[in-house]
Amino acid sequence: MGGKNKQRTKGNLQPSSSGRAAELLAKERGTVPGFIGFGTSQSDLGYVPAVQGAEEIDSLVDADFRMVLRKLSKRDITTKLKAMQEFGTMCKEREAEVVKGVLPYWPRIYCKISLDHDRRVREATQQSFEQLILKVKKHLAPYLKSIMGYWLIAQCDTYSPAASAAKVAFEKAFPSSKQPEALAFCKDEILNVLQDHLLKETPDTLSDPQTVPEEEREAKFFRILTCSLLALKKLLSMLPKREKHSLEEKLTSLLSQNKFWKYGKHSTPQVRSAFFELASAFCQYLPELVKTEAPRVCPAVLLSIDDSDAVVCPALWEAVLYAIATIEDCWNHVNAKKGVLPKLWTVLREGGRGLATVIYPNLLPFISKVPPGIAEPKLEYLRTFFSSIIQGLSSERAIASPSESSAIITAFMECLRFAILQKIDKEDDQRQIHQMLIYDQLIPLIDAVLKEPRLQNGPLFYQIAEMLSSWEAKAELSNDDGTDEVFQKLLSNFWDHLLKMCVIHVDTLETDEKSLFAISGMLEILQNSKSATKPNNRKSLKIRFTDEDESERNTENGKLTEVRNSDSEIQADLQHSSLLRKEPLENLVCNLAELSIVYVNEQKSEQHLKFLSALLNSFSSNRVFQVLLEQGNDASSVQAESQNEIEAHHENPSVQFLHMNLIAWLKEDWRKDTHFLVDILYSVLNCCNSNDERKIILDDLTKMDLKWIIFLQIIQKACSSTANLSLVSDWLKGDTLGERLVMLADDLCHLGLKPIAASSESSSSERWTLLSLVLSQHIKNESLIGEAFVERIIDKLQAALSKAKDLSEAGNTEPSVSFICDVASSFFSSVKGCLLMPSSEDLLLTIFQLCAQRQESMHLTDLLVCKLKHTWMSGVNSLVRQLRSMQKQSTFWHKSALWVKNQIQSSSLDVKSLQVLISAVSDLLSKLMEADGQSGYLVGAYVEHVMPNKTEWEKLRESLSTEWMHKPLLEGRLSMNCEPLGLCVKLCGTSKLPGHLCTSALLSKMVLLVLENGIVHGNDDAERKKIDDIISELLYSLQWIEELENPPDLLLEYLHMLEDMHITYEKFSTLSNTTSLQQTIFERSEEHGRLWSLTMAKVIRAENTVSCEIKQLFKTTEGFLPLTEGRLHTLQCLSPFLIEEERKELVFHCVAKLMTCTQTELSSTDGAFGCLSILNSCLNDRSIDCDHLLPGILKIIISWKNDNEDSFLFSCNLKETSAQLLGFNIEMIRYLPLLLKYSTAPLADNEWDFIMCSMLAWLETTSENRSLYHVPLVQIFACVSCDLASALSAYFEDAAPETTENLPLNLISEWKEFFSEGIHNLLLPLLVKVTGETKNASEGSFQNSVLTSLGEALTYISKDQLLNHKLPAKFVAGQKTNLPDKLQTLLNTLSPLLLFRARPVQVSVYHILYKLMPELPKFDDEDLKSYGDEEEESALSPPAALMSVLATQELLLENILECIPVGEFAVIQPLSDEFCLVLGYLLTWKLTLAFFKAASSQLRVLYSQYLRRTKSLNKLLYHLFRLMPENPVFSGPTSEVPNKDTKTFFTEELHLDVKGTGVLSSQIPHLACSVYHITLKDLPAMVRLWWNSCEKRVFNVVDKFTSKYVSSVLSSQEISSVQTSTQLFNGMTVKARSAAREVIATYSVDDIFIELIIQLPSNYPLGSITVESGKRVGVAVQQWRNWMLQLSTYLTHQNGSIMEGLSLWKNNVDKRFEGVEDCMICFSVIHGSNYSLPKKACRTCKKKFHSACLYKWFTSSNKSTCPLCRETFF
Repeated sequence: MGGKNKQRTKGNLQPSSSGRAAELLAKERGTVPGFIGFGTSQSDLGYVPAVQGAEEIDSLVDADFRMVLRKLSKRDITTKLKAMQEFGTMCKEREAEVVKGVLPYWPRIYCKISLDHDRRVREATQQSFEQLILKVKKHLAPYLKSIMGYWLIAQCDTYSPAASAAKVAFEKAFPSSKQPEALAFCKDEILNVLQDHLLKETPDTLSDPQTVPEEEREAKFFRILTCSLLALKKLLSMLPKREKHSLEEKLTSLLSQNKFWKYGKHSTPQVRSAFFELASAFCQYLPELVKTEAPRVCPAVLLSIDDSDAVVCPALWEAVLYAIATIEDCWNHVNAKKGVLPKLWTVLREGGRGLATVIYPNLLPFISKVPPGIAEPKLEYLRTFFSSIIQGLSSERAIASPSESSAIITAFMECLRFAILQKIDKEDDQRQIHQMLIYDQLIPLIDAVLKEPRLQNGPLFYQIAEMLSSWEAKAELSNDDGTDEVFQKLLSNFWDHLLKMCVIHVDTLETDEKSLFAISGMLEILQNSKSATKPNNRKSLKIRFTDEDESERNTENGKLTEVRNSDSEIQADLQHSSLLRKEPLENLVCNLAELSIVYVNEQKSEQHLKFLSALLNSFSSNRVFQVLLEQGNDASSVQAESQNEIEAHHENPSVQFLHMNLIAWLKEDWRKDTHFLVDILYSVLNCCNSNDERKIILDDLTKMDLKWIIFLQIIQKACSSTANLSLVSDWLKGDTLGERLVMLADDLCHLGLKPIAASSESSSSERWTLLSLVLSQHIKNESLIGEAFVERIIDKLQAALSKAKDLSEAGNTEPSVSFICDVASSFFSSVKGCLLMPSSEDLLLTIFQLCAQRQESMHLTDLLVCKLKHTWMSGVNSLVRQLRSMQKQSTFWHKSALWVKNQIQSSSLDVKSLQVLISAVSDLLSKLMEADGQSGYLVGAYVEHVMPNKTEWEKLRESLSTEWMHKPLLEGRLSMNCEPLGLCVKLCGTSKLPGHLCTSALLSKMVLLVLENGIVHGNDDAERKKIDDIISELLYSLQWIEELENPPDLLLEYLHMLEDMHITYEKFSTLSNTTSLQQTIFERSEEHGRLWSLTMAKVIRAENTVSCEIKQLFKTTEGFLPLTEGRLHTLQCLSPFLIEEERKELVFHCVAKLMTCTQTELSSTDGAFGCLSILNSCLNDRSIDCDHLLPGILKIIISWKNDNEDSFLFSCNLKETSAQLLGFNIEMIRYLPLLLKYSTAPLADNEWDFIMCSMLAWLETTSENRSLYHVPLVQIFACVSCDLASALSAYFEDAAPETTENLPLNLISEWKEFFSEGIHNLLLPLLVKVTGETKNASEGSFQNSVLTSLGEALTYISKDQLLNHKLPAKFVAGQKTNLPDKLQTLLNTLSPLLLFRARPVQVSVYHILYKLMPELPKFDDEDLKSYGDEEEESALSPPAALMSVLATQELLLENILECIPVGEFAVIQPLSDEFCLVLGYLLTWKLTLAFFKAASSQLRVLYSQYLRRTKSLNKLLYHLFRLMPENPVFSGPTSEVPNKDTKTFFTEELHLDVKGTGVLSSQIPHLACSVYHITLKDLPAMVRLWWNSCEKRVFNVVDKFTSKYVSSVLSSQEISSVQTSTQLFNGMTVKARSAAREVIATYSVDDIFIELIIQLPSNYPLGSITVESGKRVGVAVQQWRNWMLQLSTYLTHQNGSIMEGLSLWKNNVDKRFEGVEDCMICFSVIHGSNYSLPKKACRTCKKKFHSACLYKWFTSSNKSTCPLCRETFF
């Protein structure tokens, strides 16, 4: 805009300079004239006040800035937002001087807009402000005071991006050291602003009540309140100390206002939170002021202590702590006992109401500040406090949240420790309190935690351990004041009570296992207290308790300090602590162990045994075992006898315990779970003295006949930790175990060969696991057992393997699988009754599963799969035999059926997997059928198991994507007035088939097998129904795939598979009668509609059922009323199959119903919408004889419009519109083209008006709602509106004279002048916008349907409408053009759309531009004159817009086609990206060639020169020979008589239709042929040049193809064009002989007579045209030869027809006769390619030459002499 050297506007003599302007103003009156101050008032004053001097001010601000500032005052959010962003950008990019000019106006704008309701605007404001600051720097200073208050508020914005942007701006303006000074400088102004906001403003003063809704006003007001409170806090925190006190006076006035204190009770949590934050700040920075205001502060803060809002709570508690720390006498201003503490107790009893993590950490500081007077009587006060906490912990909310419960427990423990440290004068009291704290509080808490499993993992036990450590430390220190005694007493008290409580828990038979485990866990933590810091304890902060009186706690600046715990302080000397701890703990453990062993021995209590195991795990000491022994000795006298022997061997009590108790327990056969016994064994081993001792014990155990699972568990436990492993490693490597395992393997191998005992059968799986474990588990690359034993076991296993349920255990190696196959196969076939064992059935199932899955996923070789299949088949055979002999239900069938069902419904199969599964199930079924004979009982049951139930079917159907609806809705086969529900998943990316497809395919195959074998069992009708259900679901899947616009390859592969496996409807109809199936589908269609109706139509079409059979299906047409969606869709799909009579009946019903429709029924399915839908469906196929009714329906529609125009979506926003209304409008719009098509009666004037106006109004709606095109119904609305416009355009374009006579008088002119214009003024910009928004509408995506209809409508645009378009101007920098702006804009806008990735857009743009092409060349005529006489061969570009598109396409096409040799046919996938690219490229060429054709011959030379230079044409020709098929035979419908020659793409005209009705696969080849044809016809010379320069292979390919398919067509066209030519030559006649491909020209002047014969070659136009002489009279031979040569040259070198060549030649000869001399270089008067005359004369010999010929002469001879006289040419 403002460059220094640009031309200036009149009167504006020098550039603006804000600096100079400021000086002028200062001289005049010292201020900015007429500017209204920057108050906080929000009334919207103009930015440039309308007072004297406004003009001067105006001129001070740069014009661009002025524009932006004006936009900032607009109401619209988007405008403001964009303006603000623009402002920021301008601040960044303009010079500082220009930006400074804005400063005087900035404060007012900033103050208003920084409080804007829209958060994005606020954020953008701060970002722009930052840019402004960076540009103007210190020049902002004079305006600081007016801005600072709002700036501070902005930094406290509740929208954090805006706040941080403001802070960034602030930091950019002032370095952190200067920030306090800056605030101090403006403090008074800031306070004024904040006080105004806090005390004066209301929602109505901040926003205009007339324009802003109440909610928004309130929200803004509350936000500003919050920000102002926070801003005041920020001000206090940032001001330097000395400045803070100077504020006191002003703040006192603020604090004296009642309104201010009410914010503590404000209804908005954010305001309350900000208020408490501010209260904290007052306490922190102005304690004196707070103390004077104490009577207000204390109640405001302390009495809110029960505020339970999550936003408020943190701030509130901070304020509470500040208040009680800052104001010494704070408790005098509130009634603590009635006002504060009860509220606190309530909060605590409710567990902090979900905010425990916020509230509880503050309790300790809080109670430490409660003065003794208030906390009297001490005992009761503490009792209430701790009881409340325990009660709160028991609330469900606290228990459910680990973080909440741990916060509560931590607070409890902290406060308890604090309470115990308090010194109390009377010793009795102190003892009482301690007693109460431990007995009434701590022990019940431990008890509660032990009982509640969710609390057992909390921090309590860790904290108790820590507390005990600190007490022990204090008990150790001998003090004069007897503290140590107090703590010793405390400790003994605690342990006594703990013991009693634990005993109560343990001493009962019904005790809960979980609480026992909790006790053992607690004891373990208490034992390891040194390492017992709770895992993942994130907070490293701990409270240190000092011995002084706690009320004198460290307070610094009113803030409570938390001191980090130093290890040395709490952890006293380790040995002492362990002595104090160890003894009571061990006593406790011994007591509990003693109790437990009694229960175990006397009551056989399992949970006590487990508890004992856990205790021994942590406390495996000889003392505990001694206690157990003593207790156990009393148990039996028998053991007492043997005890002496044991003692002789083992003085060790643990080993004695093992022999007396543990071995007996291990031998008990009834035990299911032995894990904990193994744990006890490890405890015993721990107490042993040496590894040898351990090995002896374990070897003894191995020799006993213990269950294998015990050894499995011993080994598993050994593998779990190295410590355990070291205890048993000697035994593992030893011989005793090794020999046992070898025997085990032997047993396992021979299992199948001998009768199996029941007991060994159940444990075989553990043995298998055990073997697998010892073989596969390696530790430090060593096997668990001795290497020798591993080898022997493997040897045994190789003999045979029977247990193979879990193949992965053995590492899934092929040999093992194969091994299992061998064993299993012989096992199945030889051992009778083997399959009655569950394990072998499981084995069979596993093998079946292996066979039924893809071998790629299982990594098995083909050989192995065959082996598996063989094994499985033999297994099934023997199973079937057994079933026959004994009627026992086998679990294999049931399990395998369930597994199959699960597989097919899980949507996890691809086509190959499904195929494998189907064949496996087919094999299984055929085996079953053999077994079943004719009864079919087993087969029926199997199918039943696999088949989903009704709801499962529904789920499967729902999981199919609703993408299918798009096509039927668009084509009008179904109508809907509700948004389609269900998943709208894009299908492209999936590699797995939907469950529905798998299920229906598999079940159909099963049913077909059953039918093929003729097996029917049970109730015939029920069976029939089941079969019909399955086949109908298959048809449903197939219909779903068919309706998808372009189904992914996966689905096509699936269809192919169904064909291959003969799962088809045809197969079913050959095997069974389909009447009942049709009935089923018909019923479903009537019930659900949608895809079922389409399926029904498909079946009817397949069966070719006669109408009377359909009539059977629905007894009467009235039976369908009232209409539901299902019935509507059924009728729509049935309508094509109804006979004339029935259709008529339907139409009459509908019309009758329409006449009686009320307003409310218009858009309902049972109202007008339904009837119109059915009408449209009936009319769609062919006209029925009720044309007289059609105008009547129109009248009804008009009457609806008159009664209720709102139902007609004219020019409206569809965002809120219901789907019902949309559906209704769509059907009305669909009706109108049908009316035009079929109605014979002429329409009245007002009816035409209604149709036309409605059409335009609907189009307006379409164009306004382009953002909603993703909504299916809106999209269909858009399509049908455009289709209506197309229908009307076609109607008027093709109207026959007899039709036009019947039309109202002015209709056609109105159409042309107004309506047609209206359509295209709406649609052309819409096309540009829609394509601009979606860069790539892949075919089938939602946009495409709209683009198709839109494009179709636009193809009717007339040339004049195009030339008067209303598109926004679009020019390209540096584009050379002679076209007028409007035309250039049109080309620049539309040409790039040829690159758009959607066929409809490309084709419609091509049709539009095609109309323009003939108009363009005339604008280049001006240039011709300047091109005449240059030496160089000049060139002129065809329209630049087209050429740039062509350049882009050439690049892209090069990448796609370069790898294909010329002459080989490249198949382009229809509608792929390549398809669109090639289509665009060919269409661009078609346009270029059309342009070329329209140009005059002189211009053509220049254009062809351009094409030669850019090599574009050469590229085109190479590409064409890759895109044209080797045999371009035309297969489509032709209008010719059939007996003519074969039709090729060259003989048949190509019709490019936007809707793409033709066969898409042949479009590119046909188009390529068409382009080649036109190129040969219009640019023959250039093609000839190219052809001659080709390499030999290509040369031959081109020659052969052209002669075979193109030459004949072109020759005959050329000849016939000569015959039909109307061009008359003065003195020359032209005749043509088509058979001989000759043209004869006769030229006569005065007494001269010449006849020339022009012969076309067989490969015309590639070969050269021969010119022969006929008769000649009166012409010299030399001259005659020259002329023939000239004609031959013209015909070869000019890009035109024979007639054009002849006319050129004639002009040449005429000029010769007029006396113009030949050019002596080319011997012709007129130049062969640029048609100029000889003008350059030699000064010496005076001969004239063509400038182009001379140029060539000079360049080729490297001399500048005259060709004749050899003198230097000047």
